[in-house]
Amino acid sequence: MLMSSVPDDLASALAACANGDKNALRSIFDREASRLVAIAERIVRRRDLAEEVVQESFIRIWTHAHQYSPDRGSARGWIYAIVRNRALNLLRDSRREFSVEDVDVLRESEQVDAVMAAWHKLDRHSRLYHCLAALDETKRHGILMAYVSGYSHGEIAGRLRVPLGTAKSWIRRGLAALRECMA
Repeated sequence: MLMSSVPDDLASALAACANGDKNALRSIFDREASRLVAIAERIVRRRDLAEEVVQESFIRIWTHAHQYSPDRGSARGWIYAIVRNRALNLLRDSRREFSVEDVDVLRESEQVDAVMAAWHKLDRHSRLYHCLAALDETKRHGILMAYVSGYSHGEIAGRLRVPLGTAKSWIRRGLAALRECMA
């Protein structure tokens, strides 16, 4: 009886998440996170990356809980599929990006100067300059590296010496703040 109530509890928790109940997400996290990290770690083969996969997965679980349908499978299966897909995406994407060990080339002062030169060339009275200046330095630098110098998220993570997920989050949040400021 207890085993059959666990999937129902997860399905109920997902339904509560879809209705904005943060405690339901906490409940799913408390119950499943350690197993999800273990699954992700088997795929990506690094604990730190596995933890990032699970963190990003829980963001997706929260934002997409409304898409879960018990008709198409169990809640646990839906949650685990998100983690598995995130881990596989990370592996696929990392093949196109520099590893942290290969990033020394990106640390050359010439490339740093190109990013900073773009920042300094902006008209100081422009709205874009004002909005970029309002961002904290790492977000501003990440956005400039991505959109001026064309660095990939992996390259940016290596340059800033932060995990890939952190670099992606900084850029995503920085762009959201930039859009809001420019509107």
